[in-house]
Amino acid sequence: MASRVTLRRTSPTIRQKTIKAAIGCTGVGLHSGQKVRLTLVPAEIGTGIVFRRKDQPRQREIPALWSNIVDTRLCSRLANDANVGVATVEHLMAALAGAEIDNCVIEIDGPEVPAMDGSAAPFLFLIDCAGTIEQDAPRRAIQILRRVSVGDGDRSVTLEPATGFNVAFTIDFESAAIARQSISFSLDPSSFRDEIARARTFGFADEVAQLRAAGLARGGSLENAVVIEGDRVLNAEGVRYRDEFVRHKVLDCIGDLYLAGGPLLGRVSADRSGHELNNAALRELFGRPGAWRYVDVTEDMLPGANSAGARVGPRLVAG
Repeated sequence: MASRVTLRRTSPTIRQKTIKAAIGCTGVGLHSGQKVRLTLVPAEIGTGIVFRRKDQPRQREIPALWSNIVDTRLCSRLANDANVGVATVEHLMAALAGAEIDNCVIEIDGPEVPAMDGSAAPFLFLIDCAGTIEQDAPRRAIQILRRVSVGDGDRSVTLEPATGFNVAFTIDFESAAIARQSISFSLDPSSFRDEIARARTFGFADEVAQLRAAGLARGGSLENAVVIEGDRVLNAEGVRYRDEFVRHKVLDCIGDLYLAGGPLLGRVSADRSGHELNNAALRELFGRPGAWRYVDVTEDMLPGANSAGARVGPRLVAG
């Protein structure tokens, strides 16, 4: 009697992705106030995300990696060994993460990514206009295997194993314009585009003079930030989402964590976190042997996958 062989169906592998054509924009840096030109350029398999300072004569390339973060005051600043750097990378990094772009060179002729409108939406628009293309190599992710946590007083970030990439975030401010906001979010291109990408950075009017004296927020305005004075929003159009502030914190977190060198597979729980703790969480993760591993991404690893491995849509819970 012939033996029966059972074939196990494997889930399709997700491939790496880059943009189809170079595309650029011009804007003003949120903190430097300098006008800069930025161009997204297609990149080869395995390149990752790399910034290239076109205005520097040598040692111009800065890989977008957690280990190259040198400053986290109100933004994430990268620098290479020659101290050639680029600041405020988090909104662009979030757009690249949301669009699932693995390989891209970002040419820039100044020290800071332009603020645009203070969100990731303009960068997502650039990616849409350029188009995307799959590459002949599997997408690699960093799978979280063990729980790691960092904290500072009442602020904390925890990374733990989970399917897909999920973020739960809480903020709490004295201003009634913000107060306490919480959100739970599963990242996929659709939900990022609809629920997170348009959320803008924010600040307080009574802190502007102090920030500018420290060399920060020199390019900030009502055109690229939500500004709060007391318990009211100064922007004439108001907010884009009723909880835009916590959504922007999720946007920042997505961008900061994409500096892992690829997408994370796991759950992020953050309470009052910012750029410093987001980076500290990656340093803690990669500093612990056995807490993570590289994996090729398959469809059954993605958020909202059904038993056959197909995506069934985003999940977003706000409160």
